[in-house]
Amino acid sequence: MIIEERIYTFHPGQIAAFMAEYESVRDLQTRTLGRLVGYFTSEFGTQNQTVHLWAYDSLADRQDRRARLAAEPEWQGFLARVLPLIRLQENRILTPLPFSPLG
Repeated sequence: MIIEERIYTFHPGQIAAFMAEYESVRDLQTRTLGRLVGYFTSEFGTQNQTVHLWAYDSLADRQDRRARLAAEPEWQGFLARVLPLIRLQENRILTPLPFSPLG
């Protein structure tokens, strides 16, 4: 299993606008990507961010699921509406250690 961590940093004051748009595609994303581990904002440290974690069986599983999501017209419309709200996007793949509860 792998975990993808995605961090979005928004222009100040834009998280609420993003979340309002996200509600329209949240079910589509969860249905397509599968296992949402968590979706967060931070109280301390860097502000104007959301962090979400998605679990996949493998990099190939991730690639397939993300390609299916990207092909959805509803998702494409969502991206067109929210990309101007995002200042920075960071992604990384995390591999749980054998003793990790997620491993």
